[in-house]
Amino acid sequence: MAVLETSKLLDEELYSRQLCVLDLPAMQRIRRAKVLLSGLQGLGAEVAKNLVLMGVGSLTLHDPHPTCWSDLAAQFFLSEKDLERSRAEASQEPVAKLNGAVQVCVHTGDITEELLLDFQVVVLTASKLEEQLRVGALCHKLGICFLVADTRGLVGQLFSDFGEDFTVQDPTEAEPLTAAIQHISQGSPGILTLRKEADARYFHDGDLVTFSGIEGMVELNGCDPRPIRVQEDGTLEIGNTAIFSRYLCGGAVTEVKKSETVSHKPLDVALLQPRVVAQSPQEADRARCLHQAFRALHQFEHLNGRLPQPWDPDDAEMVVGLARSLEPLKGTEGEPLEELLDEALVQTVALSSAGGLSPMAAMLGAVAAQEVLKAISRKFMPLDQWLYFDALDCLPEDGKPLPTPEDCAPRCCRYDGQIAVFGAGFQEKLGQQRYLVVGAGAIGCELLKGFALVGLGAGASGGVTVADMDHIERSNLSRQFLFRTQDVGRPKAEVAAEATHRLNSDLQVTPLTYALDPTTEHIYEDNFFSRVDGVAAALDSFQARHYVAARCTHYLKPLLEAGTQGTLGHASVFVPYVTEAYRAPASGLASEDATYPVCTLRHFPSTVEHTVQWARDEFEGLFCLSAETINRHHQELTSLGETDGPQVLTLLEEVLGVLRERPRTWQDCVVWALGHWQRRFHYGIMQLLSRFPPDKVLEDGTLFWSGPKQCPEPLEFDASQDTHLLYVLAAANLYARMHGLPGSRDQTALRELLKMLPLPVPQPSAASFPNDLNLAGASAEFGPEQLKKLHQVLEVWSGSPPLEPLKFEKASQDNDSNFHVDFVVAAASLRAQNYGIPPANRTQSKRIVGQIIPAIATTTAAVAGLVGLELYKLVGGPRPLSAFRHSYLHLAENRFSSWVPCAPAIQKLHYLTWTWTCWNRLKVPAGQPEKTLELLLAHLHEQFGLRVTMLLHGKALLYSARWSPNKQAQHLALRVTELVQRVTGQMPKPGQRVLVLELSCEGEEEDTTFPPLHYELCDKTAALSPGSTEPCIPSPQ
Repeated sequence: MAVLETSKLLDEELYSRQLCVLDLPAMQRIRRAKVLLSGLQGLGAEVAKNLVLMGVGSLTLHDPHPTCWSDLAAQFFLSEKDLERSRAEASQEPVAKLNGAVQVCVHTGDITEELLLDFQVVVLTASKLEEQLRVGALCHKLGICFLVADTRGLVGQLFSDFGEDFTVQDPTEAEPLTAAIQHISQGSPGILTLRKEADARYFHDGDLVTFSGIEGMVELNGCDPRPIRVQEDGTLEIGNTAIFSRYLCGGAVTEVKKSETVSHKPLDVALLQPRVVAQSPQEADRARCLHQAFRALHQFEHLNGRLPQPWDPDDAEMVVGLARSLEPLKGTEGEPLEELLDEALVQTVALSSAGGLSPMAAMLGAVAAQEVLKAISRKFMPLDQWLYFDALDCLPEDGKPLPTPEDCAPRCCRYDGQIAVFGAGFQEKLGQQRYLVVGAGAIGCELLKGFALVGLGAGASGGVTVADMDHIERSNLSRQFLFRTQDVGRPKAEVAAEATHRLNSDLQVTPLTYALDPTTEHIYEDNFFSRVDGVAAALDSFQARHYVAARCTHYLKPLLEAGTQGTLGHASVFVPYVTEAYRAPASGLASEDATYPVCTLRHFPSTVEHTVQWARDEFEGLFCLSAETINRHHQELTSLGETDGPQVLTLLEEVLGVLRERPRTWQDCVVWALGHWQRRFHYGIMQLLSRFPPDKVLEDGTLFWSGPKQCPEPLEFDASQDTHLLYVLAAANLYARMHGLPGSRDQTALRELLKMLPLPVPQPSAASFPNDLNLAGASAEFGPEQLKKLHQVLEVWSGSPPLEPLKFEKASQDNDSNFHVDFVVAAASLRAQNYGIPPANRTQSKRIVGQIIPAIATTTAAVAGLVGLELYKLVGGPRPLSAFRHSYLHLAENRFSSWVPCAPAIQKLHYLTWTWTCWNRLKVPAGQPEKTLELLLAHLHEQFGLRVTMLLHGKALLYSARWSPNKQAQHLALRVTELVQRVTGQMPKPGQRVLVLELSCEGEEEDTTFPPLHYELCDKTAALSPGSTEPCIPSPQ
């Protein structure tokens, strides 16, 4: 395959984030696949949406049944105008619009054996058991992967049959382990020593590995996978190397993932011998009970021709009786299972089984779609074989009134499927809510879709606001459900608001195109949050989540929060006074701010991240900063020399390179690119080694090139090597574009041209190498001679059109035709070769340089569904701590878990009679006339028993007990707002209700965090503390 050629089957720009989860071969198999999906109620719609967004080759829809009112609570492709139309036919057009590269067809007849032969995967949703057994038997016989998915109210079921001999080629999501080699011995067994920064603990006995980039013992390069044994000292036994050449240097050892074989039973057998996915014996018991409940529901439907009526006790009792009479389940080996039926659980399932809920469809539809991908791509382990998921904790707790049949009866409205579970009164509550959604990316779009379906804010006094400052990019379209090709370039918030309104015309969505951060607190201010009932955060950085969570804590608003990375996902809920507040992990905050030392990047890289970041910086310097500098400083030579002259001169000499004049032709650009290749990957390394030879010893006797410092080796240019050619091709095209010249994509012609060109000899740079390295004691001086030289360099571009700075921005990373990524990939790979570091591939390089979070539509939809379930609890509240759930899932490994959040930690001081948590605050009205600082401190002592030693507003110190008496007196006499203005230079903003002050007090301990002091600027009778009717901490009696 040519260097820049990409698969004709795959749009890598569109699927860039998904490629970070699924490799290219897996994606190509997905693009060729044919899937049959039967059942287009809410669950089927979710499966269809996910598969089409992820780019399955073709999807055939099958559902001849007419659309009814209850479908609309979860089926977002349908609306009131589609009532009585076939679900499949009505859904075809909107499904197809999600991805023009996917063929979407409709089958109107029965599912026959002849029809099935055309598909690799068949999915049945909302189907009768008789149909499941018939189609399942045919698929098992024909070797077609078969899935059954269903939801009944707050309970969902998924069954997987991939046949009796299904090979999973890549069982895990983790990248294959790769480590740099320090040495390999000749012997039997040969002993491989890893570089010191590598960690052998990640390798395990029996792992299969192969090798690359080794010099000397070349017989190992690209060899068949070899098993290893990990020794106690961290070395690896790699088999017989006695007859191989002597190891010289370099190379990497790379794990070869082992395939695994899965054997599934057909549905008729698995019904009585269910293998259930569970994380504990208790979960397994519950899953088998739910299994029996579904069997009983099927039998009820077979006997009565209908499902149980909503919350009908007689129908529920009949289901329980049917469950009692079922043939007992057996273990996987056929042994009888002695398990008591949880009749109360079966009864609850039956009472709420008539409904169809959007969050449940989103969750189960995501898992089902991921199973389809596993079947097609043979990547990740499939379910074994039954998955049961329930959210019955959304119902009222024991002892609280349950919905009644009358309240849950159909209303012939779009919410009938939801009313059947929660009742019409609950639906009215949902409509009155006012919610803020922060982030309109992949999760944000899914949340907005879910909110429209459940009717959140769709009442006369309700509404939803969506805030996002970003604009739509093409790479968003494979995950961000509300956007289409014609929306690229438009603000996400505006398009998302319009699309959400189309899903539910009763819902008014207000878009805000401003970030929610400290710079916009004049927009998202006290009055704004006073009109919000809750916040849903769909953000992709810990800093942003941390800030939004802090705002929710300040305004006492519940926070729903979700995030994903590849097939990992989580959903969390934080409720004032009930749960702990959100805390961003310290490691996450630190990693987002992490930078690499300049010296490490320039001269001592040891990881692939170092090489990619170096290549990114190289792009910035050569093609952006240089052009901006030349354009800006043509007429400012004197000031330039006085400030950043040395750095500018070095940069511009590199941009001028071996040409010594402005390029005029494509060949000039190629000559420059070839010269820069020599400068960076040959002469630059030679220069480094001349200063620090491989055998250099430091004063303490240790080798200079040891530990993380890897001794580099210069490369020899070879146009027949793809990476060498790619670098020159990309660099020459970027250089040409910067100078307004035409480029070329002709690789054959470039190879021929390079054969004719002599290897250029780069000129020495203006700044001496040791100074650039910052390891020599001297510092470069920039005197008249250097200023004259800088003038001469800049003269090359004088009188010519301005250069075009090339910016490596987010959008450019997804454009595979502009050579930006090509340059970074090639430069990083060559840099890695210099230092013997295993190089990153194209996808890895894009991920590192763009700080791209791997993303896939299935995980996004799943966590949005989990958030929707917690929303039910918030709206139905107040609920105890035990009702809420934090959730975690890993779709690649079939791990699903949830747990009750922690209660907020209670803090106290030994001499105080009151306690507090992170949700409490001290409320003090400013009063009329306003309090002075002296009166405020006296009030805190009298009302709360606090002797304040320090008072701050943000980072500004308003008072300290350590100040001199004179300074204290000056501050104590001022009114609080006057004091804040004097110290900070700022007055309270218009509409601001409180000043938030932080205090330290006598007797506090190291881990004590006092509640914030809310100094209320409004009249107490006109407005309470922002967002709350909760009383302040009471004064001690």
